[in-house]
Amino acid sequence: MAVATVDRGKQAVAISNALTHSHREQFGRGAGSVKTIVNTGFVITFLEDIYTANERSLIDGGNAQLVFETRFALQKMAREEYVRIIEEATGRKVRAFLSQNHVSPDIAAEIFVLEPEPDEPASAGA
Repeated sequence: MAVATVDRGKQAVAISNALTHSHREQFGRGAGSVKTIVNTGFVITFLEDIYTANERSLIDGGNAQLVFETRFALQKMAREEYVRIIEEATGRKVRAFLSQNHVSPDIAAEIFVLEPEPDEPASAGA
């Protein structure tokens, strides 16, 4: 069990670093902090302090929905890269990718549901 925990820890660091780099390239600004949780059936990455100065101005001006829509469109375009990052780090196929942004505090959650291992039920890790 300790080996699996160490492997997951290394996977989490690799995923956090890769998603931070991708986020910086995609949005022009990296997250202030990143935390990734790797579980048997899923990976979740929380990115905090994510908005650019322009996005923050739009949000402060009452246009948060515009920021959400723009980020959603950009995240759809980055889907393949995000999935590739997870699959390379975990050695598992991604079954589903979900993304959500929040304004105050400004946090994004990138959620990846993994395909079950051959000997694992589909709901494992839940």
